[in-house]
Order: sequence, then C-alpha cells, then structure tokens
Amino acid sequence: MLSNIVNSSGFRPFNHCLLSWIRTTAASRPHYLIQQPAFRFKFSRSWSSVPFITVPLSRTRGKPFAHRSELKHAKRIAVKLGSAVVTRGDECGLALGRLASIVEQVSVLQTQGREMMLVTSGAVAFGKQRLRQEILLSQSVRQALHTGQNQLKEMAIPVLEARACAAAGQSGLMALYEAMFSQYSICVAQILVTNLDFHDEQKRRNLNETLSELLRMNIVPIVNTNDAVVPPAEPNSDLQGVISVKDNDSLAARLAVEMKTDLLILLSDVEGLFDRPPGSDDSKLIDIFYPGDQQSVTFGTKSRVGLGGMEAKVKAALWALQGGTSVVIANGSHPKVSGHVITDVVEGKKVGTFFSEVKPAGPTVEQQGEMARSGGRSLATLEPEKRAEIINHLADLLTDQREEILLANKEDLEEAEEQGRLAAPLLKRLSLSTSKLNSLAIGLRQIAASSKDSVGQVLRRIRLAKDLELEQVTVPIGVLLVIFESRPDCLPQVAALAIASGNGLLLKGGKEATNSNRLLHQLTQEALSLYGVKDAVQLVNTREDVENLCRLDKLIDLIIPRGSSQLVRHIQKAAKGIPVLGHSEGICHMYIDAEACPDKVTRLVRDSKCEYPAACNALETLLIHRDLLRTPLFDMVIDMLRVEQVKIHAGPKFASYLTFSPCEVKSLRIEYGDLECCIEVVDSVQEAIDHIHKYGSSHTDAIITENEETAEYFLQHVDSACVFWNASTRFSDGYRFGLGAEVGISTSRIHARGPVGIEGLLTTKWLLRGREHIVADFSENGPLKYIHENLPISHRNNS
Repeated sequence: MLSNIVNSSGFRPFNHCLLSWIRTTAASRPHYLIQQPAFRFKFSRSWSSVPFITVPLSRTRGKPFAHRSELKHAKRIAVKLGSAVVTRGDECGLALGRLASIVEQVSVLQTQGREMMLVTSGAVAFGKQRLRQEILLSQSVRQALHTGQNQLKEMAIPVLEARACAAAGQSGLMALYEAMFSQYSICVAQILVTNLDFHDEQKRRNLNETLSELLRMNIVPIVNTNDAVVPPAEPNSDLQGVISVKDNDSLAARLAVEMKTDLLILLSDVEGLFDRPPGSDDSKLIDIFYPGDQQSVTFGTKSRVGLGGMEAKVKAALWALQGGTSVVIANGSHPKVSGHVITDVVEGKKVGTFFSEVKPAGPTVEQQGEMARSGGRSLATLEPEKRAEIINHLADLLTDQREEILLANKEDLEEAEEQGRLAAPLLKRLSLSTSKLNSLAIGLRQIAASSKDSVGQVLRRIRLAKDLELEQVTVPIGVLLVIFESRPDCLPQVAALAIASGNGLLLKGGKEATNSNRLLHQLTQEALSLYGVKDAVQLVNTREDVENLCRLDKLIDLIIPRGSSQLVRHIQKAAKGIPVLGHSEGICHMYIDAEACPDKVTRLVRDSKCEYPAACNALETLLIHRDLLRTPLFDMVIDMLRVEQVKIHAGPKFASYLTFSPCEVKSLRIEYGDLECCIEVVDSVQEAIDHIHKYGSSHTDAIITENEETAEYFLQHVDSACVFWNASTRFSDGYRFGLGAEVGISTSRIHARGPVGIEGLLTTKWLLRGREHIVADFSENGPLKYIHENLPISHRNNS
C-alpha cells in the first residue's frame, strides 16, 4: 500500500492526504466520489533512482530531438492523458490509481526544474458517474414516496448526453487534480479551450500569454477542451491547415507547437504504434516512426472511449513533429507497463513509439537482431568444416591486416588520452599490439579445431521401444548479446566462439574503441562472407543504451557482459526476462598453507597479483596460515609486495597480531582491480575455506602447499568456479584453458561455470524417430511396452 511508501523527494505519501480530503468533502459532495475501492494504490517504483537535475534542460527551439537519448534534455513537456487512461473499465468514473501514479511522475519531473503541462480527458466520465448517482437517488426517493416502502427496485438509467456530463464533471475532475498535486506542494491551474481560442488571433495570443505566465510561476496548467459547449465531433475531420481541436490528441499537438514544447507524451491504452492492429498475428511495436512511414501501418479501430484512435494520434504526432516538438506515444493504462512510463520516456528508455525526423544510416537494433537470428540459423546448418574455415580465415585476416588494425587502435588510444576519460588499467585493455594479435590468431585456430564437434553432437541415444529411438543433440542457444568495455580483442574472440557454436551475435562495444571495433567487425563479416552468412554477427552502432538493449527479450536469448563487476551488476539489474551469464565480482583468494614451499610462494603471489592487477582473475585477498607469521617466508612475501608497490590492507585478525600495521581493511569483500590487496590470517585450511565461502565471489581461489592431502581437501571443498593447487589464479582464462577464447567467466551454477567456451554457448534438443507410434499403445492394456534401452552414441553429426 502507498501508506508504506516515502518517495525520495520528501513528499508525503499520497493516499493518506487524498483520503483525508475525500472524507472532509464527503459531507458536502455527493457520495459518487467514494463508492469505488479505486483508492487502493500500489506503486512498484521507488523514486530514489530518479535524479533531480543531472543534465542541462535546454536545447535549440524549433527542432525536435533526433534520438531518444536526447529526451533527457527536454525542459518543457506536455503530457496528454487519453480517455482510456483516466477512465475506469466501466467508462463511468476515473481510474484513480493510475491518475495518482501519473501525478507523482509529473510532480517528480516538475521538481527537477522542468515545465510540465497536462492535457486531460475525464470530465465526461466523472460527470457521468455523478449524474448517474443523482438520477438513481432521485428515482429511489420518488419510488419510496410512491410505494411507501424504502426499497430499491431495478431502475433504468437514461442515456446521458456527453456535454451535460462534461459540465457536471469538470469541477470535480479539477478538484481531484488539485488535491493530488497539493500533496507534492505543486499548484495547478485549469484552462478550458475551444477551437475559437486557436483560430482567433487575440484569443490565441491571450492563451499563450496565460500559459507562459503559469509556467514561469512553476504552476502546472491542466488543459481540456470545453466539452460542455463544443459542438459534436465531426467524424473524419482531419488536421487541415491549422489543427482542429476535435479531440485531445489534436489539442495536445496544437498546444505543444503553440507553446514551443520540447516533448509531447501521448498516453493511450496500447504500448505504442504497431505496424498492424495490436493483438493481431505478427503485429510488431514500432520503436521509431518516421514521416512518410504511414503506408507501412494498418490502423485498427478506435479505443473503447474517447474520440481519437491511433490514426488520430499519429496525425497529431506528425503535425507536432513538423512544428518542432518531439513526440512519444506510450501506454498509460497498464499497471505493469505504465507504473513509471512518463519518467521512463524522459530518461530516454525504449518505451512506446518515438517520432523522429532523422532516419539512421543503417538498420535499427531490432532489425539487426532479426538479421542475427536469421544469419545464425543459416550458420548453424553449415557443415562443421565450413564454420572452422570461416574462423581460420578470420585468424588469417588478423595477421594479414595487422597494420590497419593497429592504426585504428592508435586513433582510439589517442582520442581516449586526449579526453582523459579512461583510467590506466582501461587504457591498457584498450591497447592492441602485434603480440596480442598473434595470440588472438592462435586462439581462433584453437576454436576452429574444436568447433568440429560442437553443433549437432549426439549426447545420448535411447531406444524407447522397437523402431522408436530418441536422441539428445547439441544446438545453438540462439542470439547472443555481448556487451564489452575497452577491450577490442574481445570482438574477434567472441565472434569466433559464436561462429563455432552456430549462434547469431549482437556486439555492443564501448565508444572508446569505436575505430578498432568497426574494423575488426568488418574483417569478421569478410570471413563470414565465405559462405554467405555475414549477417550472423552484428555490431550495434546505434545510440541504444544498455538498458534499452536489455529489454529486447523477443530478439535476444542470452546476454554476456564482459567488463567490470559494476557493468555486470548493471546488466543483471537491467535485463528484462533475458538470462545473463557473467560474474558479479572477481574476489580471488590465495591461501598459503603452513607446509607451503618458500621458493614457490613469492612467484605465485607475484604473478597472481602483479602480472595484470586489473583482470577479474587477479589475486585480491591473501590468506596466510598463522604459523607463518614472523617467519622468513612471511617476510619474503611482504618484501616482494612492497617492491612491486602493492598497497597492503590488513584484515581484522592480521591487524590484531601487529603493533604497527597497514591500514585495516574496510571490507573483506573488495575487488581492488589495482596494485592493492588484503592480507588476513587463518588458523587452518578449514578456516581458509570458510573465509573464502563467506567473503569470496566463487570466481577463482588457490592454495599453495606441499601437502597433497591438504591440497585435495581444499580442491574438493572450495565451492568456486575455478580452484587451483600451486598455480597462479591468472590461469583462469579460456585461452589458457585451451578453449581458444572465452565469452566470459561465469560464477553462476546454472548452465555454464568458469571460463565459457563453445560448450557454454550450446543447449540441447531432443529428436524422436518413430513409425506411426502413438502414446495410447503404451497404456496399461496397450500392445506395446517401453524399453528405455541406452544405445551407443554414434559419431554422426546432425548439422
């Protein structure tokens, strides 16, 4: 319930105040206001995630935004609430829960410094509810007087004329808005308009001045057509010349252009504009609509209430777009969709249909997803040798085109250094070299060699009955989305793994590696062109942000983030119904046992911590057996770390042993990603294991000992993706494991774990071959019985 919610703006929860207002007015107002249990509001969003003013709220007037990401710069915003949004399902009364959510969102944006305007329907529905109650009350009184009994019988309600309903409902509607907005310390003002207010120059100028003054005073204007006096709507009266005010879509568009509004949000009862009527087979939501695309859309019927339909909204939107206002049509009536639709639109999220005058040079990300799906299916049907040939050709291109690749990478490095936007570890990841490219080529050839036994491999054969055989075979997952930061060498690695496993692939790299990624993707498509499947691997170059990509659950089957733990957590949070394969953090431990060999310890610790401290498999916490304190071995480790300029943080137990110690660690769950590490003392191998389980991230953990029994105990009991004995944690890598490369290192326990190579990008399907077999024959009294005989696995490849 809303009573338990306190939003980040410091506003009082809405429902207590609104209920109080209703109770205090119940005595003086008809009881139509409190009949329905519509005040049981529920919000699923905490506004703590909504920043107040994080971007400049200004732009060049008269030119609409070209991309969704620019909508966050909108200062003046008009929101149109359609009849289907504000009206209950019975068309008699208002959907108060939805209105409360909309008011809260508008209030949040207003407090960010934006200028908000509302164009609202609802007076007719509100008045209809009121008049129905008055008629019922009047009829019941007359009936009681006539019969002498206070009994209500079934009474017919006459058809109520819309203008009368509007006249009766307008004041109540405005009173409701005033009560709602007052809880956020926001003042509102009502403006009723007709066509004449726009066609008469003096009235039009007066209207403009009034609205401008209200906005200047930080007041939210609430605008509606004066339905009590307007003539009945004329069917098929289009927006000819100066736009008419025949419905609130037209009114909102006219008002938005007149007031030079940056953004117009048209809220309806559908998610946006579809290429054909929503609900029909194969209908698709149009993410971005461009002028001239009307011929590609089939419009359906109008909404259950209101005068406009989607065709009217599109015409109004295009008219406003031409006048310099950006437009989004979105769903404002479905709770799961519309809980924060207005703020989502303003934040640039992929919600509803965005109208733009700027067509992208290439395909949209949705089209790229479809291309990757189709190309991936074609790729999966190729013979394994052909997929291997594609990967080997890509390896050759990496060495043959070395100079061009390094030149493109040099441009990225110079730009990143000039702008100073990357830390030293990220600059190192961004950098390519001849040795890196040679290692890449070797890894790709390893992938090519292992790809011949991937797709279509038979894992199990079972004879269910005579002439009824079942096989389980490996198949691609589908379409992968791999999001990676800084590292352009990730692109050919992941592409090769996708090709080997027959998956379609969408790649989203960081803008810091734009030139490198573009060239490497061109080389990948050149290799794929050997067999006409270049569409299988797509590089997303649009302005799509990560959150929008994570909403494409109908196009993407698995998301793999490659980068910092912060990126991984962000992707996991943003993913909407799409599985995410990745590790949350790389808090890797190394335990030095009492029986460790001194000659091995310093080499292993140095390599694990200092060879590449920014890697997710680098050592972060060093656990030392208590018996090694104040021994030459311990001094050797400390001296080595100091020579390597590693900053040491003392764990609580370690700090208690020292009179003068390094600064005590703030947390034992830290991934430093730099020349820093934590040292802690443990009493036994079991205590080391317990510490790892409590503070580790199930990534990679190692033990240094000469006691084989202790080592095996550690290997068997540590519950991590990778567990090593007398080896550096840096071996946790797909290339070093002989997988050729990896799409990432997974710390999850489902599907794939550790460095994920080809096998982690495959799933299975079941193939059943029979001869007119039916289940009824295997019933209790049927002629056939199940055999369930395991058969030898053939080496036949089904692809």
